[in-house]
Amino acid sequence: MHYHLIGICGTAMASLAGMLQERGHKVTGSDQNVYPPMSTQLEELGIEIMKGYEPENLDVGADRIIVGNTISRGNPELEELLNRKLPYYSQAETVKREFIRGRHSLTIAGTHGKTTTTSIAAWVMEVGGLNPSFLVGGVVQNFRASFRVTDSDYFVIEGDEYDTAYFDKKPKFMHYLPEIAVIGNIEFDHADIYRDLQDIKFQFSRLMNLVPGNGHLIVGIDSPVAQEVLDEMEGKIFTNLETFGTSDKAKWQARYIDVSGELMRFTVFKEGQQWGEFETNLIGEFNVRNCLSVIIAAQAWGISQEKIQEALHTFKSVKRRMEIRGVEKGVTVIDDFAHHPTAVEETLKALKQKYEGNRLIAVFEPRSWSSRLAVFQEQYEKAFNYSDYVIIAGVYDTSKASELGKVLDTNELVEQLNLQGQEAFSLPDADEIVEHLTPEMKEGDVVAIMSNGGFGGIHEKILNVLKEG
Repeated sequence: MHYHLIGICGTAMASLAGMLQERGHKVTGSDQNVYPPMSTQLEELGIEIMKGYEPENLDVGADRIIVGNTISRGNPELEELLNRKLPYYSQAETVKREFIRGRHSLTIAGTHGKTTTTSIAAWVMEVGGLNPSFLVGGVVQNFRASFRVTDSDYFVIEGDEYDTAYFDKKPKFMHYLPEIAVIGNIEFDHADIYRDLQDIKFQFSRLMNLVPGNGHLIVGIDSPVAQEVLDEMEGKIFTNLETFGTSDKAKWQARYIDVSGELMRFTVFKEGQQWGEFETNLIGEFNVRNCLSVIIAAQAWGISQEKIQEALHTFKSVKRRMEIRGVEKGVTVIDDFAHHPTAVEETLKALKQKYEGNRLIAVFEPRSWSSRLAVFQEQYEKAFNYSDYVIIAGVYDTSKASELGKVLDTNELVEQLNLQGQEAFSLPDADEIVEHLTPEMKEGDVVAIMSNGGFGGIHEKILNVLKEG
């Protein structure tokens, strides 16, 4: 068949494109935001990308159209699709129908850490001999891809809580038929589609209710809200419940976390009894929790402790997750996807531990829907505590964001950070930030750039000025 994907450069959509092509289908697509790493992956696969959303893009004669969840009414290509009455589907429904139905599915969900945890899970299941298919919202460095299609009965997928499509407002994770569901944490996010925290809690309770009786529900109870949802569902969970965290209340606990060496080490306890010792190249306590959730899922699928240890030891991480983009003149430039204030804080905390004694420069672009809005104004004032020097970029596409509510006030944020004793600046875009930082950066600095978009190619621009200097 011929599939045409509108919004093909989204992380999940680009992965689906590759999966469909691997199944022997012809794939084309369109997008207006074309940037790495997904655009690079599509180019390497030889998949044609039409730049911009034009009615004539539909003249390719596709059998089925997949509409990405960022595509809304008023989009010229979507309007033409509706006018022509062509068959169309969502990304999540297509993944379920084409790849998950009839297989063992592990769905990784939560406000933070989904991509990294799903990537760890794919690698652990691979080392454990299950040869899984997988779909991740980022490029897994061990596989150098964000997806894989095999003839295995096992499928590992990132379960996004964002809505499925303009015509299907359920979270994407509701389509993924989880035999095992991991919910790492729950916080308020996606202010563009969810009214409040209660709204998000309800959606995660629905995911909990999907897991069959012979499956496993794995919940991180270091997250107070995740614990609240479990408490509210007491007597209504009809599957095997596994809780995890660093808390004494968790069935599975991570203790003795040691970040002093090249590798991060921790010990796992199950119901108070020591279960195993593990080490990983990842950094940060949040990544210990990510690993712990995968350990529980892997043992549920029968993978030996030795294979889990081997996999965690050899896991290489994910592109755009504390990824070192380069080191020039002794300055380390790091790319990270963090945009929620909790993720920003955890990322900076982990980097401060890893690069102890070095000056940590945080550069943040408010680009996700929630980060563009004032809903997290106060939380961002605390999120940069672990950094020594802060630059806040201008809010991305303020005109669009203002339609949803009050926009984040970056000047006020910087003012508050300065009052707290931090050196902080507000600059409009990547070019001005690079110009500002050029005379400022010195050997030993670590520049952590946080954005969920392309951010004007700022990483390469900084590395280039360092190289030329």
